Amino acid sequence: MVKKTHIIIAIILIGVGIVGIWVMPSLFQSEEKRVKKQFHLLSGWVSKDSGENTFTMAHKIQNIGTLFADKCELTSNLDFLSGNYTPEEISNYAARGRLAFSELKLKFFDFDISFPETDVAKVTLTARLTGRLTTGEDVDETRELESLLNRVEKKWLFSQVEIIEILKK
Repeated sequence: MVKKTHIIIAIILIGVGIVGIWVMPSLFQSEEKRVKKQFHLLSGWVSKDSGENTFTMAHKIQNIGTLFADKCELTSNLDFLSGNYTPEEISNYAARGRLAFSELKLKFFDFDISFPETDVAKVTLTARLTGRLTTGEDVDETRELESLLNRVEKKWLFSQVEIIEILKK
């Protein structure tokens, strides 16, 4: 009987330890890391591997909208891109855009993150989009972006994205 009690206590302690290892980093994660995480999530959900199935595509498209505030302002030198968009509209545009690609990778790097106000993050970074269109043409585009994210209920959401300039290779 005593051995069973010790085994049960050991199992509980191991379980608590495993949960602690999983949960603790997110409890002590810096706001900068939380902001970067949103970009990494966006990168993963926009990216597309060749042979991606419909279920995976639908899951990714649905998740993209969860990263954006109720209204997100996009500013670009291309007038047809500029405007205010809802998360649903962003998901729909992302779905249509992904359909044109057989493979697609979006990567973010060179992060410069500041917090000009409480619950506001300003991020300047470089975005690189590479892939292959369904027509077989290769795409390799690099842009500098400036984004504003607002913290809403402990979650950072994109509220503004501005395409600053085209970077030459």
